[in-house]
Amino acid sequence: LYVKGRMPAEDAVLLCVVGAREHSSYGEEVCKKLISGLKGYNICIVSGLAIGIDGIAHRAALETSLQTIAFPGSGLDPSVLYPTSHARLAEEIVYAGGALISEFEMLTVAAPWTFPQRNRLMAGISKATLVIEAELKSGTLITSRLATDYNREVGAVPGNILSPLSAGPHMLIRGGAIPVTCTDDILEMLGFERRDG
Repeated sequence: LYVKGRMPAEDAVLLCVVGAREHSSYGEEVCKKLISGLKGYNICIVSGLAIGIDGIAHRAALETSLQTIAFPGSGLDPSVLYPTSHARLAEEIVYAGGALISEFEMLTVAAPWTFPQRNRLMAGISKATLVIEAELKSGTLITSRLATDYNREVGAVPGNILSPLSAGPHMLIRGGAIPVTCTDDILEMLGFERRDG
């Protein structure tokens, strides 16, 4: 693996947060609210640096003073880092004490096959994966399926039943994923004490 920045401490609990690139305002609000509620806990947010929920999750972690690590679907050299619109975000992640991680050679350009391949690293390194908005056919569901294969917990945020973006999370919940409606649901999923009693 190629790493830029600092890996999480051994006692940190890693939470993978993934979701739709073309998200709704609801998805963005939920992502920010759930992650901000984790402030003060030894939790590291893992995501894929992609546009959409991934980027929102990384930014929410930075704003909440949580460590965050990103697995881009490319090499780590600035000339190929994908997406280019998140180059500044990538710098902020490293500057704040997080890391960029890739198994691809430094100059590997992102391609359709690189994203599903990196998803297994995100799912494997994390104690649990949280899905916030995903259509039925999406890379997000690849990550959640891998998490299940690796015997990790999967949580999903319920959404509007009329929105295609809710179809993925609702399918996961029907299949046994944990419905996540508040930060305490995440804490319980990660093995922390619930604060709501």
